[in-house]
Amino acid sequence: MEYRFFIQPKLVGHAGLKPNMAKEKPDLVYGTLDMLILKALQHDPRHGLAIADRIKQMSKDILNVEQGSLYPALYRLEAQGWIKAKWGVSDNNRKARYYELTAAGRKQLAAEKDHWVRITKGIDFVLSGA
Repeated sequence: MEYRFFIQPKLVGHAGLKPNMAKEKPDLVYGTLDMLILKALQHDPRHGLAIADRIKQMSKDILNVEQGSLYPALYRLEAQGWIKAKWGVSDNNRKARYYELTAAGRKQLAAEKDHWVRITKGIDFVLSGA
């Protein structure tokens, strides 16, 4: 199953469900995209599409970040000082903005990861009936 940020998931393999029967809702908890972008930039600067590709690769092709969600998030993260951007040339010789994690972004990533672990642990307790 492939998930797209802020788009309804494909319902392949769900017996009896048709795509138009599902309610439209975000696939991820609010703010999760920011954490994934910061994680994708943890080791190397990347341009926008390379960030989306890295997230897809890290999620083993489960998560697919749409451009309509990616670029507003990049601008927001840059405005918050968690990433910085500079112009460069991509592998196919095109001008592209490369994004890099700042020191503040590294701290934010650590905080987001800690928060994610705590929240998912709580959800797991609820789902397991604890």
